[in-house]
Amino acid sequence: MRAVYMGLRVRVLRAVVAEDGMSTAEYAIGTIAAAAFGAVLYGVVTGDSIVNALTKIIDRALNTTV
Repeated sequence: MRAVYMGLRVRVLRAVVAEDGMSTAEYAIGTIAAAAFGAVLYGVVTGDSIVNALTKIIDRALNTTV
């Protein structure tokens, strides 16, 4: 009976500690987070205020006298 209990205990501990498939789930969550961040960043960069600010900076840099 003790051998059965120990065998069951080992199987339960392996099931609790096992991380099979965790990397796939982590990659999926990371990919979704990266896509969401990219969408937000695209929305910010293509906004009128950012485009105008970048255009002013580039114009000022090109029109400086050296």
